[in-house]
Amino acid sequence: MHAMQYELTLPASYDMGIIRDRVARRGHLLDDWDGLGLKAYLVRERGLRGSPVNQYAPFYLWNTVDGMNAFLWGGGFQGVSDDFGRPSARQWTGLAYEEGDGSHARFAVRRRQPVPDERPLADAVADAVGEVGRLAARDGALFAAAAVDTSRWELVHFSLWEQDAPEADGDVFEVLHLSAPGRDRLPRGRRW
Repeated sequence: MHAMQYELTLPASYDMGIIRDRVARRGHLLDDWDGLGLKAYLVRERGLRGSPVNQYAPFYLWNTVDGMNAFLWGGGFQGVSDDFGRPSARQWTGLAYEEGDGSHARFAVRRRQPVPDERPLADAVADAVGEVGRLAARDGALFAAAAVDTSRWELVHFSLWEQDAPEADGDVFEVLHLSAPGRDRLPRGRRW
């Protein structure tokens, strides 16, 4: 499993209806993308749910590197680059994934944090895996995942929720659409 996200931070006066319309028109295009576990089309709006910015920030969990590369180099990513300029696409190696009992994705929470220097890596990663299980077990959670960027030693926790007050710490996003052609094939549990 591989995680990926790019963020398009937009002007404070930007009409977020443009992004909502874009996702309504184009979101379905990845509903059957080979190698994609899921893509959550995420927005946050300045002044709502603690957000300081207007932002479009899709989050991906990939089943295969080939699928991710086909998206990046084979045309899927080109539409974003053409319309907004080429954003930096952050990537993390998957640590853990667990399903919850929720059924409809309305909100997402993303928390990025450094891997603590003062702790052995095995302990820090074990804590991240444990957090995935705790989040996925909460009422209304669809799933939870954790991944790590070893070039920055940064952990990312990502979870989807039914309710607008998710039981997780981090940046809260509204989910406009969920493409999940390979969600059932995302490997459960820790990834080593």
